Amino acid sequence: MRKRPLLPLFLLLSILSVSAQEQLIGFGKTASDEELKLETEFEKRLSATNLDDWMKRMAAEPHWVGTKFGEENVKWMEKQFKSWGYDTRIDTYQVLFPYPKVRVLELTAPTTYSASLEAVPVEGDPYTAQGDKLLPSYNAFSTDGDVEAELVFVNYGVPSDYEELEKLGIDVKGKIVIAKYYGSWRGIKPKLAAEKGAIGCIIYSDPKDDGYYQGDVYPEGPYKNKTGVQRGSVMDMPLYPGDVLTPGYAATKDAKRLDREEAPTITKIPVLPISYEDAQPLLEALKGPVAPDDWRGALPLTYHIGPGPAKVHLKLEFDWQLKPAHNLIATLKGSEFPDQWIVRGNHHDAWVHGASDPVSGMVALMEEARVIGQLAKEGKRPKRTLVYCGWDAEEPGLIGSTEWVEDHRDELQQKAVAYINTDGNSRGYLGAGGSHSLQAMVSQVAHSVTDPQKGVSVAERRKAANAVRGGDNSFTLSALGSGSDYTPFIQHSGIASLNLGYGGEGSGGEYHTIYDTYTHYTRFKDPGFQYGVALANTAGRITLRLANAEVLPFELTQWHGTIETYLGEVMKTLENMRSEVEKHNKKVEANVYELTMDPKKPLAPAKKEAEVPYLDFSPLQNVIADLKKSIDTFSKADLMALSSAKKAQLNQELMGMEQVLLQDKGLPRRDWFKHQIYAPGFYTGYGVKTLPGVREAIEQKDWKEAQEQIGVLAATLKSFDAQVQKLNSIAK
Repeated sequence: MRKRPLLPLFLLLSILSVSAQEQLIGFGKTASDEELKLETEFEKRLSATNLDDWMKRMAAEPHWVGTKFGEENVKWMEKQFKSWGYDTRIDTYQVLFPYPKVRVLELTAPTTYSASLEAVPVEGDPYTAQGDKLLPSYNAFSTDGDVEAELVFVNYGVPSDYEELEKLGIDVKGKIVIAKYYGSWRGIKPKLAAEKGAIGCIIYSDPKDDGYYQGDVYPEGPYKNKTGVQRGSVMDMPLYPGDVLTPGYAATKDAKRLDREEAPTITKIPVLPISYEDAQPLLEALKGPVAPDDWRGALPLTYHIGPGPAKVHLKLEFDWQLKPAHNLIATLKGSEFPDQWIVRGNHHDAWVHGASDPVSGMVALMEEARVIGQLAKEGKRPKRTLVYCGWDAEEPGLIGSTEWVEDHRDELQQKAVAYINTDGNSRGYLGAGGSHSLQAMVSQVAHSVTDPQKGVSVAERRKAANAVRGGDNSFTLSALGSGSDYTPFIQHSGIASLNLGYGGEGSGGEYHTIYDTYTHYTRFKDPGFQYGVALANTAGRITLRLANAEVLPFELTQWHGTIETYLGEVMKTLENMRSEVEKHNKKVEANVYELTMDPKKPLAPAKKEAEVPYLDFSPLQNVIADLKKSIDTFSKADLMALSSAKKAQLNQELMGMEQVLLQDKGLPRRDWFKHQIYAPGFYTGYGVKTLPGVREAIEQKDWKEAQEQIGVLAATLKSFDAQVQKLNSIAK
């Protein structure tokens, strides 16, 4: 479900320069010779052939949650892990999953058209011709519905698009909206449409974003052909992910469940995804204002907004059943610190075949685990316990991982050092996001892994890409929003987390379609599985580094700099809002909008906006200044000279640092999300909000709440400062 898509994340990332990398790596200046020797031996044993063979097996048939083939996959994986020396089990949860029974979309006026809602098989790819085995195209956790109304084109269906509609005097109340994919996570589109009064939502892939405008379409090239349809969940995951009927607790067999009608994360209106072939007749039938330049796609038509005269009929019915979600848990007990866990995960369920998403990441994880198991059998067992996880039901809403974390949260908060996540993978550049206390360590690993196409480190290649795009060569992990299985670990439980993957060159339109197959992947995404091996190498080295470090490689100086940056961004956002309102109000007073309005293209009269007040950020500024002093003291300590007992005490405290950034009551309006630094955006879905409590209150212009959230965040960081001072007392 990533994520979504991963490429924009990569374009924002950069890698640390060698000079900066040499200054600070974890708490030691370098990894030990013993650690580097082990990692080199690990790398030598990685095999691309295994990834190829395993993908061909795991992506042979569709395997969404609850399917027989999905269960066969997890049992086959369990057998592999056992053979590699892991203690294995399958943890199963009973989760609500809707299967589409009725899908009807018809244009009823001014002409008629019945949408086919089917993708065609393509020559040369037998997986696309598996008939009834293929999951029909739909959006999971749409509500059932039977509606008919005029159609309105809303561009990407994000808040700024509705602001544009308001200027045009267009109201979607009582209408059905049609929105393009992209611009936000798909679940935001029906959520926002319902809040604006719409009674139905259609989402389509425009060829400008995802089709022939980008390049040759499948099978000639990798991009989405005219019948391809992107499946996906529209669950309101910014409220909470996981099983919709068991919010905040595990969906065990006997768990108390909400009635489906009470589940707040199921959409309020019916929503259906369609191809651009099916979208074209609907858009051609629209009249009304011509869409703004940046709304127009690449279909051969004039993009009108409506409403009408196009009228559509949308009817959806689903079979709502509890389905088993099978999580594979494979454990390799640590030789010295068995109660300190490095948790490593990737999901195994897919919307259809899922060769790219998620099998490409899953087979890399398996190869990594195979080699580590082999080394352990030879006497090179990791010092800390490794817990490898194959998650089920990620695609419909991060369900398998969320239920497992909710089931084991107390134990995880006591024992988990970090969680390392991967998902889909392809040819290109390293992308990494996560807890900023892990930046220095990830940087070192990035300089140790060779890019398979260019023969330089993946760090150097990432740095070159940043330079071409006008960036700098400093390393920053991107902040984590949502979109994959790290979410319950970091944002609900306060476990330091990473999300890793390669991409940016293996482009294609196969995402969540019937075309995400072994054939497509091996032609266009990562021929030869070179970057699958690179991912196994990168994630494996990070896993081993965390598992074997004498002092856990959490570093706080760069973490502090990142928090300062986030605060500066929030303050700048407020300043820009104030400036824009002042400029707007002066134009209203001077009658600028009225005088420049084209009388043939009338807009709603411009109104003055409420002034933006000044907020008091001093509580945050003061505590961040105090934190710097504490962290500066800690950064000067010679931690490697500490006694073994002191190191053990220090490691135990470091394991809990991320949890200090949680607030038990959670974020406003969504208490499942407890982390005060990172969260998904309430109206962007997977897109990250840093300092989310403060930032979102400002964006909503709730000034009282914004000031309260400044205080909440200041108190959180004050507690973090106290934790750093505790580290200093140990390090003396």
